Amino acid sequence: MRIAMFTNNYKPFLGGVPISIERLAQGLRQLGHTVYVFAPRYGTEQDEAFVIRYRSRKKRLKGGIVVPDIFDLSIETFFCVLEFDLIHVHHPMLMGQLAQRLARRYNLPVVYTFHTRYEEYLHYIGMLDRLQKLGTGSRLKAVRSICAKVFSVCRKLVLQHNRFFTNRCDLVFTPTPGMKDFLQEHGTVTDIEILPTGLTEYDFQYNADEVERIRVQYGRPGKYLFCTVSRLEKEKNINFILEGLKQLKANKGDCFRLLVIGDGSAKAELEREAVKLGLQDNLEFIGSIPHNEIRNFYQACSIFLFASQSETQGIVLLEAMAAGLPVLAVKGSGVSDIVENGEHGFVTENDVLLWVSHLEKLLGDSNIRKKMSDEARKEAVLYLHSSVAKTAEYGYQKVLGNERQGVLWVAQG
Repeated sequence: MRIAMFTNNYKPFLGGVPISIERLAQGLRQLGHTVYVFAPRYGTEQDEAFVIRYRSRKKRLKGGIVVPDIFDLSIETFFCVLEFDLIHVHHPMLMGQLAQRLARRYNLPVVYTFHTRYEEYLHYIGMLDRLQKLGTGSRLKAVRSICAKVFSVCRKLVLQHNRFFTNRCDLVFTPTPGMKDFLQEHGTVTDIEILPTGLTEYDFQYNADEVERIRVQYGRPGKYLFCTVSRLEKEKNINFILEGLKQLKANKGDCFRLLVIGDGSAKAELEREAVKLGLQDNLEFIGSIPHNEIRNFYQACSIFLFASQSETQGIVLLEAMAAGLPVLAVKGSGVSDIVENGEHGFVTENDVLLWVSHLEKLLGDSNIRKKMSDEARKEAVLYLHSSVAKTAEYGYQKVLGNERQGVLWVAQG
């Protein structure tokens, strides 16, 4: 098959969607398919085979997200010349809308992967971000009420657009069963299959010398080393982790350090919050790390902390599990489909004291940590990208009317 993948963001932008696209494309190519990725220009990217770059707008959204120029005529020029069998789109807006227009024009099926709960990301739009801050900070009840209603209407419009878009696709992939349920509850009637972001064999490997260097550089004798990997943005709920660690320090003393890996517009605010909470000596803001090096940081730590409630899957959870890290997470979309509470770690409600009590339980029992570490690795193996690519292949064959017998993805393997 000849497959065109359309995306609003890709490398060098750091995020789960670019990782997912790259791994799926690699897996499909290993199966003998031709895959081209239509991705935006950033000005810092390197030329790469099978990646076609189109123009992006100069003005960027919060967090360094570019806005695709869907009127770049080179997109259709390349698309027409390369003669594709199928379009796989990764965003419902902008490139997603362009993909559906091209699909109708050239009579091709469209497959869509639901990566992102966009209704949870409205604060990336400047006007809505200001509106939310106005409502939160106002002392006037009427102002707070009006702002909340406007924000609620915008959320509903996003969900309605999502329903409209998915029902104009031939097949929808979601990374977890929970996200499949979410789409169906909000009106998607198109066939939905489960297609998680896969892991590579390298996610299970590490450099022992580099791991030791990280432990020496960032650890302290007699202290636990935790890590979290995330874009540093509001929706990732990192403030919750800081509040939890403040409580842990009050309960157990200065027994830990946390590596915060990632970057984003909230970094300065989080650094100030760490000082305010008395955690400046317990936290190390590492910044962005090349993806092929992150596995050494996972391996150097003993527990992975996570608090985001807006994930569709959370690939970093699986990467941490591949390194044998027990996970302590907050219950939210996508998380409970990956981390089985009590098996691969603990998943708690959005309650700081409850979350801290489970962290203390992990710290107090090395046998539990060892058992969860072993189970986490076993679970992560089920998500190798080679298996995920075969699931995508079966889905493509289905919409092309050439379905073969095969087993689609099952979360338990």
